[in-house]
Order: sequence, then C-alpha cells, then structure tokens
Amino acid sequence: MKKPIYLDYNGTTPLDPEVIAAMRPFLEEEFGNPSSSHWYGIAPKRAVAHARKQICALLNCQPEEIIFTSGGTESNNHAIIGIAFAYRNKGNHIITGKIEHPAVLEVCRFLEPLGFEVTYLDVDEFGIVPAASVEKAIRPETVLITIMHANNEVGTIQPVEEIAALARDRGIVMHTDAAQSVGKLPIDVQAMKVDLLSVAGHKIYAPKGIGALYVRTGINLRKFMFGAGQEMGWRAGTENVLEIVGLGRACEIAGRDLSKNMDHMRKMRDMLHAGIQSRLSEVRLNGHTEKRLSNTLSLSFHNLEANRILEEIGLDVAASAGAACHSDQIKISHVLEAINVPVDWAKGTLRFTTGRMTTETDITRAVDAIANGVERLSG
Repeated sequence: MKKPIYLDYNGTTPLDPEVIAAMRPFLEEEFGNPSSSHWYGIAPKRAVAHARKQICALLNCQPEEIIFTSGGTESNNHAIIGIAFAYRNKGNHIITGKIEHPAVLEVCRFLEPLGFEVTYLDVDEFGIVPAASVEKAIRPETVLITIMHANNEVGTIQPVEEIAALARDRGIVMHTDAAQSVGKLPIDVQAMKVDLLSVAGHKIYAPKGIGALYVRTGINLRKFMFGAGQEMGWRAGTENVLEIVGLGRACEIAGRDLSKNMDHMRKMRDMLHAGIQSRLSEVRLNGHTEKRLSNTLSLSFHNLEANRILEEIGLDVAASAGAACHSDQIKISHVLEAINVPVDWAKGTLRFTTGRMTTETDITRAVDAIANGVERLSG
C-alpha cells in the first residue's frame, strides 16, 4: 500500500539527505564533548563553531549573537521570559498578537500572574497585525513587542520590519518567532531590525530537538539555563553537537536553495488549490491571498467537520485540522476565531502545506483524494 501524500510540512519536515550526511560522523565516531581540552573535543568544538557561522550566514548576524536551544519553543520562552525579567526595572508591559503560536501566548500568560501586563492585539480578516495597532498599544512601561514573522496555520506574513522600526525608535525590544518563515522567506535580521529571532530546526529539514535564538549585541537577556556556562554563558548544558551540525547544514541549504524552493513550494500549493477548486464549489481560502508563506494553504469546507474529512482521506493524504469537533462541542483554532471565520466554515478547516519533496504526482493524487472524500461526506 502506498503511503499517504505528506502535506503537513508546517507541522514538521523530514530530514534532508545532506543534513543526515553532515550529522553522520557525529553519530558514529566524533562523540567527544566540545568543552573537552583533549583531542576528542577538537572536531566537535570546530563543528559547533562552523554550524554557528552557517546560521549567521542565513540570518546576517554575528556568531556571538546565536544561542543554540532545544527548538522553537525554548527559543520563544528564553526570549520572552529573558527580556521580561531583564528589563523589569524599565517596565512590565508586553505587546503580542492574538494569533501567535502557543509557545508565545502561553509564555505571556505565565508572566501575567507575576506582575506583567500583556496586550493581545486583534488582527484583520487576513490575520495581519497592523503596525498602527501596535503603535497605539505602546505605553511608557512597554519593554517587549513579540509578533511572529509568519503564521503557522494560515501562512499570513506580518509587517515585522515596520513594527520593529516602531519598537527601535522607542527603545523597546522586538522579538519575532520565525519558526515557520526560515527557509520559506528571506531572513535578514539587520534589515528586519529585530532584536531577537527564534529558529526551529525541524521546520527546515533538520532534526527535532534543536533550534536557535538570535540575540542582537547589546540586548540584555536573563539566563535560561544555569550550569557550566556553555553558549557564552546564556544557556548551560553540554552542546547537542549532532543536531547542531544538522541545523547548521540545514540553514546553509535553506540559504543556498531559497529561491528555487520557494518557487517549487508555491507551484505545488497553487496546483493543489486550483485542483480542489475545480472539483468543489463550497471551499473558502483563509489568510491573505498574497502575503502568506509560499507553501501554506488553509481551506475551509462548508458545513463539514475537519476530523471527519481527515478520517475520510487519511489513507491518501496527511494534513492537519483547524478545528476539533466532538459530540457536544466544536473547538475552533484561536487563529480562525481571531480572523472571524464563520463557524459553519471554520469547523471544516484543513491546513495543507507543501515542501521540497512534494511532486506534481503527489498533488494530482491529493486533489483526487480530497475532492472525492469531501464529495462523499457532502453526500
């Protein structure tokens, strides 16, 4: 039996073969601790330094501005909690958006009982946080603005550069969660004017359990892990050399092939959308038609339930649901609620995301499976 077509690249990505090849020596023979002063520590130490340079080349920053983490969630936690406590003497106000990833929203909620005030900004019908709304929300006590670069569910790209410029003019720290945009959009932290930026390895064909946090030189950040002082003292713990190497190689590939990969993913996404539209009439696109990730397609199927559609197509297509329907309730994602998708549409929302490995044959098969499944359920 054929495996289902994988259309959930925003959920996670397979490892790139080049990433696996780069990691292999550190899985097999180069097992040393990079902090060791003897011979076995030499190659791992050099590998970590090289990976840091590979990430810097992608983001346009300096090696000392990169902290390796366990993934995007830790990067967001470190950025938000680290700034909140480091700048508490200046103020206690944080600004974020209502469609952020839980790795941002839950951190902000954690801080509220500790004396911090958080403003959760509304978005427009496309999922965009207007820069004017951010400017209006700024107070004298605002110390941090955290707005994602691109949304994981609908793909909407935020005006981060404009918001960051506002923040910098007012001496406010700006963080962006770029877990979904690295490898899908050009990333230049200097042009973006952000102070902190989060990277997740498993969204860019690197392993799960590795990430990075960019911290601009001069930004004060509270330590996240205490111990022997690795990562320039910001994050203690023996380095995850194997996966750091994988992340570095993945970032190098992302920069090298960015234009080609963006074009390919967009072509596959648009082919999928056009195919579904040609077969089904009751379909709604969520998010912005143009200002969104090149691989992301959020579609709502009228008066159907997302879980039922996934069950119907599960042997042929792997995608994710935007709503969970149970016998007595419908739980719609906070993103769809924020952009005011009507319930009769929202409950039938699926997210399809293409990737480097997606082929036209995959898309043709997926269109048939999705259209046939929806037609059967519409009955």
